[in-house]
Amino acid sequence: MLTLYGDLDSGNVYKARLLLAQLGISYRRVDTTQNRGEPATAEFRAINPIGKIPTLVFDDGRILAESGAILFYFAQGSRFWPEDDWDQAQVLRWMFFEQYSHEPYIAVNRHWKLHLPAAEQAALAERMATNHTRGLQALEVMEQRLSGADWLAAGTYTIADIALFAYTHTAGEGGFDLQPYPGIRRWLVRVRTQPGHIPQMREEPGVPVTMWPG
Repeated sequence: MLTLYGDLDSGNVYKARLLLAQLGISYRRVDTTQNRGEPATAEFRAINPIGKIPTLVFDDGRILAESGAILFYFAQGSRFWPEDDWDQAQVLRWMFFEQYSHEPYIAVNRHWKLHLPAAEQAALAERMATNHTRGLQALEVMEQRLSGADWLAAGTYTIADIALFAYTHTAGEGGFDLQPYPGIRRWLVRVRTQPGHIPQMREEPGVPVTMWPG
């Protein structure tokens, strides 16, 4: 059985969990969280030298990290990855957008607001304000696309939607109001109604969970 190292709070881990659930792939989860510093330990870096979650370990010992790589690996040959070359490029375009123009601002502000003491948040006020501005720019780009399309790429639900859903649906926890973005809000509903969808903060049935180091 696959072993997934990561926690429920991480949007990047949620991307992997959501796709695995929608593909019906069994795995066990070792609860490993940045909030306790576990990915930075020597023990975890012996598994993944980069020290990041999610990390997947296969039965044969192979290791796969980085949420985008995990999504790509498992989506191939499924309905979540299009056959057409151009459509594939569009899926990747939105996934790169998520990693470089969306996650660094929306996800980071969420993490800081949820997990840092008020004094540390105050010390980061200027950076958080900059992140907020750039996060709003990312949401505007998404809204422009989703105001006239049901899905981000290829005319169907793909791993591009999974990648961007993860931190967009919790953007409010980072101080981003989604009310001005009706296209995004309709898209969030569509994603939630896809077969096999699981909520982020609820462990899906049938997944064995152990605490780090497992």
